[in-house]
Amino acid sequence: MKKRSKRYKSLLKSVVKDKKLAAKDILDLVKKNSNTKFDESVDISLRINLKQSKGGDFSLRTTIKLPNGSGKKEKIAVLCEPDKITEAKKSGAEIVGSDDLIETIASGKFNFSKLICTPSMMGKIGKHGKVLGPKGLMPNPKLGTVSNDITKAVKDIKTGLVEIRNDKDGNLASTIGRKSFSTDKLLENYNHFLESIKKEKPDTIKGEFIKNTFITSTMGISYKVGAK
Repeated sequence: MKKRSKRYKSLLKSVVKDKKLAAKDILDLVKKNSNTKFDESVDISLRINLKQSKGGDFSLRTTIKLPNGSGKKEKIAVLCEPDKITEAKKSGAEIVGSDDLIETIASGKFNFSKLICTPSMMGKIGKHGKVLGPKGLMPNPKLGTVSNDITKAVKDIKTGLVEIRNDKDGNLASTIGRKSFSTDKLLENYNHFLESIKKEKPDTIKGEFIKNTFITSTMGISYKVGAK
């Protein structure tokens, strides 16, 4: 049986049973309970309805631009043609390269959290999908990581563009900020996130699209949102 720390046991005392809490109240609790020394992320997790009336189960994969950013620091690599290297360096990307970057990726020794690729370089990177795919690093036009506008692509990620993808059970999760954010900024990100997900509901799904919503922090406990 897993042993709980004294810190975690003290957090359990703040669990509210049999009471529907609004998102703002939960965010206040989460911030209050985020008592570690680092700036914990504040995370949202949803259970969505995947059952369509036709066409099989629905799969959601998209991006959401949080109005106040995510607070997550991304290390971005840009793979581009040699004549775009200067633009890529000026964009704020930490790693920039062309064929040399492909060689680094092929070796499996790379250190970045996002990879942006220009369309003309996709043919060269495609064969490395088995290395990049499992790490969630394969560039994808739908996720804004395949683009000729390198400056915009880098800026979007740096300022709070988050990737969303559900698992086979309909669960999806994302950060909506950091404990250092004000409750108002977290709430604005939370509301924007939910509205963005609701807009993804296809007409072939009947009834409520979002079944359950939970908010937690990196080292905290989870609270179910029960009221608007």
